Amino acid sequence: MQDLRAAFPVFHRIAYLNAGTNGPVPRAAADAVSEVLAAEVDAGRGDKAFFEERLLQPVDELRRRVAPLLGCDPAELALTDSTTAGVNAVLSMLELGPGDEVLTSDEEHPGVLAPLGVGMKRRRFEVRAVPFEEVAGEVGPRTRLVAVSHVSWITGRVLDSTAIDAPLLLDGAQGLGAVPVDVKALGCDFYAASGQKWLCGPNGLGYLYVRKERISELIPPWAGYGTLSEAERPLDLVLHEDARRFDAGVVAPEHSAWALAALDVLSAPGLEAVQERAATLAARLADDLAARGLRVVPRGRSTLVSWESPDPEADTADLREEGVVVRHIPGRPYVRASVGAWTSEEELDRLIGLVA
Repeated sequence: MQDLRAAFPVFHRIAYLNAGTNGPVPRAAADAVSEVLAAEVDAGRGDKAFFEERLLQPVDELRRRVAPLLGCDPAELALTDSTTAGVNAVLSMLELGPGDEVLTSDEEHPGVLAPLGVGMKRRRFEVRAVPFEEVAGEVGPRTRLVAVSHVSWITGRVLDSTAIDAPLLLDGAQGLGAVPVDVKALGCDFYAASGQKWLCGPNGLGYLYVRKERISELIPPWAGYGTLSEAERPLDLVLHEDARRFDAGVVAPEHSAWALAALDVLSAPGLEAVQERAATLAARLADDLAARGLRVVPRGRSTLVSWESPDPEADTADLREEGVVVRHIPGRPYVRASVGAWTSEEELDRLIGLVA
């Protein structure tokens, strides 16, 4: 994986262990963005060629490239601006109201909980949070939706979704790109994910899988030129028959160029190998920290490792001063490291020495 590591200039300066917030940026992505902007400066961005070649074609390519990473058809994939946008879209489209229950867990990100909070106030459905490992067994007769993380952002535990007998919305922010994802095997109706984390893309780009059997029944929470199949009759609201009806606007050309270039970098060694190495390195870090006497939070086979600290925020700042970038979890006594295939053994040893 030396070639992969070399693709990211940040590793020449610091030990970057926070892809769970924002992935490292490959040099090729920066070059791709520069090329796009240079072309717009020189040739403008108002003719048909710009619209077709710089806006539409890259978006089609991005949808085609990301869909296999989820195990879905491109027609089931919408482009959003974040994981949270996908969660908001799903909650807005579903007919939920008084007497309905949405089941979630005690390890959810504000990107799930805030949209649920809005739904509670505006539409009066109930939200019940249960321990992450007990979600499947807590589904009841009033449960109309389970909204829960595929991989917990707090602990790195991986949800066993196969036993969940209810419509399922998965927060895939720590899943897509980090661990193998097969939305069909997971049994989910919806999978909302980010582009800026483990896919090393830009902030402001996300993905939403919608199971094809559900697409036609759902009216998008937002509508615009790109959601229409007949844009010349917008008031008739003739929507795309596939998941394009849920796209959250036009992806900026520099964003699609960045995302595609990053996918090229990650695909070069093979994404399966990338994910396997990352999970193996993360497991090694967890074992070594525990062997040094730290309390590592129970986790799954993921890329996240969290451990207890008496002052997580201060520890995170101290590590940053030493050139090691991790993060703390607000409201929890944890420091969290995000381990990628690009991480070196020496960086892990350095982190272990500093915290132990």
